[in-house]
Amino acid sequence: MSSALPWTTLSQRTAYENAWIRVREDKFVRPDGEVGLYGVVEIRPSIGVVAVNRNRETVLVGQYRYTLRRYTWEIPRGGSSEGETDMLAVAQRELREETGVQAARWESLGTVDVCNGVTTDVQHLFLAHDLTLTEPEPDPEEELSLRWVAFEEAVRMAMKGEIKEVCSVAAILKTSLLMAL
Repeated sequence: MSSALPWTTLSQRTAYENAWIRVREDKFVRPDGEVGLYGVVEIRPSIGVVAVNRNRETVLVGQYRYTLRRYTWEIPRGGSSEGETDMLAVAQRELREETGVQAARWESLGTVDVCNGVTTDVQHLFLAHDLTLTEPEPDPEEELSLRWVAFEEAVRMAMKGEIKEVCSVAAILKTSLLMAL
């Protein structure tokens, strides 16, 4: 496998932009020499948190996802703001805002590329321990439900497709493997 980039970018233009995403259209030369167009959805880095309390329960966030037109259960997740680079600080903020949970101890679960064929989204996953509860402070556009479940139930939900969001599934299964060690 060559370390050379197989595609040559000829030009880029912004097709659409809002506070959360930028859609970029790239004109490029493919490895076979033909010219093509590629749409890229640029998303700032995001986070996902599996918060486990001393009773081995984890908090799930329920919300209506407009894009899918359905209600979903997920781990607490959120995006970074412009210029933010400390993903642990983002995770701490998002967990507190969405669930009212604060954690004294944090572990990185690594990163996952989210839909890397069309987006630049890299989600940083964390495991939070030693939890205390405060009041949630959701963003104005968020209408969230909270549900504490036994961690083993969250694993079952991920395996049965009751939790479908990819970062939630990855973080829950990574945590499950860590807890088994």
